[in-house]
Amino acid sequence: MTNSQAAAPALKKPVNWANEVWQLFLLVLAVLAVHSLVAKPFFIPSGSMLPSLYIGDRLIVSKYPYGYSYLSPSFNVLPEMPGRIFGRLPERGDIAVIKSPKDKVDYIKRVIALPGDTVQMRDGVLWLNGAAVPKVAVAPTDIPVSENSDCVSQADSQVRTTDASGRLVCRYPTFRETLPSGRSYLTIDLGQTPQDNTDPLIVPEGHIFLMGDNRDNSEDSRFDPLIGGLGMLPIENLVGRAEFTTFSLDGSSSFNPVTWFTALRSNRWFLGLDKKVE
Repeated sequence: MTNSQAAAPALKKPVNWANEVWQLFLLVLAVLAVHSLVAKPFFIPSGSMLPSLYIGDRLIVSKYPYGYSYLSPSFNVLPEMPGRIFGRLPERGDIAVIKSPKDKVDYIKRVIALPGDTVQMRDGVLWLNGAAVPKVAVAPTDIPVSENSDCVSQADSQVRTTDASGRLVCRYPTFRETLPSGRSYLTIDLGQTPQDNTDPLIVPEGHIFLMGDNRDNSEDSRFDPLIGGLGMLPIENLVGRAEFTTFSLDGSSSFNPVTWFTALRSNRWFLGLDKKVE
């Protein structure tokens, strides 16, 4: 057989663009389903949950523990409707991502009180159902000063100081609160503020009461939604439970790929956030 008699190469099969588009659609649909029903990433933009969560922390938030509402999908496309499917109340002490009643923006706070609970602040001490929640001073929390954590936005700039090594830090007075269930967590209290004293409030049916761990720098259920707070939050506005950090950035990253690594906080990898008792 001569070279001219050799079999011609097989023709390249044409691309089935309709099939390619369909496969891409299914992939996007699967991602949205996981994002809406299973878990989603979350970014901490403020210091309202210090010292538990740093500005720049990246988290995984599970969507299923509290069931689903019209606000569960990744995009707010469903009409407003009451209740939750497979709904379950959070536990006191859970760190929850919620939708603000005012603008449906994501917030992250700690669940303090459930329907029927009476909650009050007295001179910076949390009272739950007529009993003071133990608040014990512990060692101050030192957070290295960085691009996104410079103490300037805090109520008292005097927290900016240096540690024993000469490193510039934000040093926050820290206290451990322990709920009646035994679940405990750290809070920051910089001093007396108006929100350190509230009237006794009974959480209505179908609502929850949340607070930030950074008690002097959190717009939470102590404040009326008309002035930027959360008020008593409807259970429909629960999005999910914060489970663990994935990584954290100190705000110094830029378009330079090297800074993507130098900005990483080495002590913030995969920290669990839903411990029953710390």
